[in-house]
Amino acid sequence: MSENAFIEYDGKRQELETMIGSENEVGVDITQLRAKTGMITLDPGYGNTGSCTSDITYIDGDKGILRYRGYSIEELAQKSTFMESAFLILNGHLPSQSELDVFERGISAEAGLHHSMNSHFDGFPADAPPMAILSSMLNTLACYNTELLTTEHEGEAFDLVVSKIISKVRTIAAWSYRTSVGQAYMPPNPKLSYSGNFLHMMFSKPFEEYKIIPEVEAAIDLFFILHADHEQNCSTSTVRMVGSSRANLFSSVAAGVGALWGPLHGGANAAVIDMLEDIHSNGIALSDYVDAAKDKNNDTKLMGFGHRVYKSFDPRAKILKGHVDRVLEALDIDDPLLDIAKELEQVALNDEYFVSRNLYPNVDFYSGILLRAIGIPVNMFTVMFAIGRMPGWISNWREMLSQNQRICRPRQVYTGENLRSYTPVSER
Repeated sequence: MSENAFIEYDGKRQELETMIGSENEVGVDITQLRAKTGMITLDPGYGNTGSCTSDITYIDGDKGILRYRGYSIEELAQKSTFMESAFLILNGHLPSQSELDVFERGISAEAGLHHSMNSHFDGFPADAPPMAILSSMLNTLACYNTELLTTEHEGEAFDLVVSKIISKVRTIAAWSYRTSVGQAYMPPNPKLSYSGNFLHMMFSKPFEEYKIIPEVEAAIDLFFILHADHEQNCSTSTVRMVGSSRANLFSSVAAGVGALWGPLHGGANAAVIDMLEDIHSNGIALSDYVDAAKDKNNDTKLMGFGHRVYKSFDPRAKILKGHVDRVLEALDIDDPLLDIAKELEQVALNDEYFVSRNLYPNVDFYSGILLRAIGIPVNMFTVMFAIGRMPGWISNWREMLSQNQRICRPRQVYTGENLRSYTPVSER
């Protein structure tokens, strides 16, 4: 029996080769389909289309499995740091102590921004969306690093670009927040960890440094680990598609920010807080809200539950839930929205409607609660996502180039008008 697939149309049969991945995923190779048959496949949203082969991240949504370079997300969350996980994703192996030291020193050295970039921040209105600022300023970084605007993906030049982007993205993020609240920009502190430095640049005052609480610092680091990569999602695919034109890394990750900005992608955790605020401000009983979410004729949605990829519990949600509780305890938080979230979680977890449909709390549900407790404003939630996702975007850009992938150019099935004759405007 042949292990290949066959397609039959109009009396003709075409054999298609198959490829089996390292976890026994089967793909049908259709790269020669149009050339040999004149046909294309139609898959809006690419839900059934493999756009590449990749060695970076493995997901089994049915079993709730997420691995970076073969390491389970559970083990990395327990034993690793964001810097170590970022190195792993970028290089394919866990770093030795000396490799990690070099990597962290490179990141630390690149935290600052060119002084003239201050004027760019000053030029944004106070109510400018932080994601718009982030995308703009990542592109602006290219203007200050013109000697690095290549598609080189190996060697010291690439390592320098990586250090600049991963380090400066948190500085840009923190300063975009301070722009929105009218505060002076806080320079980075090289003595702090990656996540601690971000908190410092976000919340310190000129004459009063932010007191970093270990539980909060650890939770931010964990948040970044859990968001570091997630296979070929919308933003990662965007980075690869833009990069396939041989666009530089600065512009490619800036494009990823634009894709992540959408409420159906990176904005999901903000939607959770919006839902909780709606319930609280309108005094809606949780049982009534849940009933409305189950009503097919009602537009009410239970945000933060279920996931397109995971058909069981989102493994990232399980990990983050415990840290949320630790942060709330460490900060001695008394927030009615957080109380509502805990009650809503229990209602949904014990309701057969949601359990039978695998609508468990996902990472966005807990991350929204976590970020709010720490004091991250809602309009910064997606920016936090982007900071964490940077290693994954960079790794996918690099992998795409190493595979010498040709420029992405999807096909279409045309459904418009056939050939028509032009009619002069006087005769229409």
